[in-house]
Order: sequence, then structure tokens, then C-alpha cells
Amino acid sequence: MPPSPGPRLLELRAVTMQFGGVTALGEVDLHVDQGEIAGLIGPNGAGKTTVFNVVTGVFHPTAGEIEFDGKSIVGKKRYQVTQAGVARTFQNIRLFPDMTALENVMVGADAHHGTSVPGAMLRLPRHRSEERHGRARAAELLELMGIPHRAEETARNLPYGDQRRVEIARALATDPKLLLLDEPAAGFNPREKRSLSDLIRKVRDSGYTILLIEHDMGLVMNICDRISVLDFGRKIAEGVPAEIQADERVINAYLGVVADA
Repeated sequence: MPPSPGPRLLELRAVTMQFGGVTALGEVDLHVDQGEIAGLIGPNGAGKTTVFNVVTGVFHPTAGEIEFDGKSIVGKKRYQVTQAGVARTFQNIRLFPDMTALENVMVGADAHHGTSVPGAMLRLPRHRSEERHGRARAAELLELMGIPHRAEETARNLPYGDQRRVEIARALATDPKLLLLDEPAAGFNPREKRSLSDLIRKVRDSGYTILLIEHDMGLVMNICDRISVLDFGRKIAEGVPAEIQADERVINAYLGVVADA
């Protein structure tokens, strides 16, 4: 049984995002409660990735309010949002190909390190301590991902599914309260998708809150506690999976047609 949702962690209120004369998001209300796996679905161009971008500080919304953990994050820079406790993965994996799996995850841990550049160059005690901590934390997260044996392998040589796991581990290394997963099942075969479902539940059960964008409806309906649906930049439905599957607006806008991958 999933844990009961806790207090509201992320809330978007009437968020609008315009690019010139195009409205990518129109007065979107959305929330994520602590401890849940929330899903965000809709056709291509519905505004899903724009939601992630306004939450993480890539874009600043034209109007509306975004609160994370009770505080406004509108106008914050990307690194400030990361430090506040929001981490993100991308549909297209963005690992450092010539670094090992362990080193890639350690990059995430660096987000909370305070050593100056001279301190790192001189390898002062604080830098050495942070490096040890980052290495240990990276090893723990690769264990959580089920790939501790990949730690010293170069990222470019990892199987695709393990590259995705390293990317998730790197995001978790920033010590987030909220993990945003953008199309985590992209490119996966059915067996890999089942394994991914188990992994996402394991991550949530380890104390993280998750909001995911995903086109694979089997995965979404199987793991999400609650789902929000966007169409043409506006939220048209929200509810538990059974409610979404039965909603006429969602069927007409999305589920009733072949989903775009």
C-alpha cells in the first residue's frame, strides 16, 4: 500500500506561460502532495514540459503563482530551485559520456557542496570531506538504483536502461524533496518498463515525492496515485487513474486516439 499523501508540496495557481502570441499554459492549477506519485499526461504540445520548465526556473511564468514547500519560487534561478529541493531528469538522457557512473552521480551531490574553486584546487580539508561524502552518497544511490556493479563503468558504455538509472540517481544526489521525471520510459521495452515501474515505487517508498510526464498509459495508470491531464495548455481533468480512464474529456482529447510516443 502506498503511504498516505502528506501536506501539499508543490502548487501551481492560475499559471500562464505565453511566448509572443502563443499561450503554452493557460491558468493552470496543479498540485503535488508530499509522498505521492503524481502523473501529468496529455498529447504532444499540451504544455507538459512547459510545466516542468516553469517549476524548475527555465522559464518564468507570465502570470500566476508557484509555491514549493510553502514558499514562492517564481523568479528563482535554476540553481536556486535545485537548492530548494526540486530535481529533474530529461527525456533525452544528459549524462557526461566520458565519466563513470559514480562520477556522474557525484556531480549531483556537488549541488550542495560549498567548497570554493581555490579550495578544490588546493584540496583543502573541507573539499576532501565533501568529496568523500559525495562518493559515499553516489554509491548509496547506485545501490538504490540496483546497479552498484556499474559504478566504475563509463557512462557511454552503459546499457540504455542503466544510463536512465544513473540519471535518476544523479537527480537524487541533489537531495530533493520533489523529483520530476520527464518521459522516464522513453525507449524502453516492456520488460524494462516493468522494472522501471518497480524502481519508481522504490524511490517513492524511500521518501521522495514524484511528478512524472509519461506517454505510456499502462505505466501511468499502474503507478500513479493521481493524474492531471493537459490539452492545449489547459488542465481538463484531474483524479485517480480510474476517474481519468472514465473521463469523457480525456478520452476525446487523448485516450481515445493513438498516443504519440
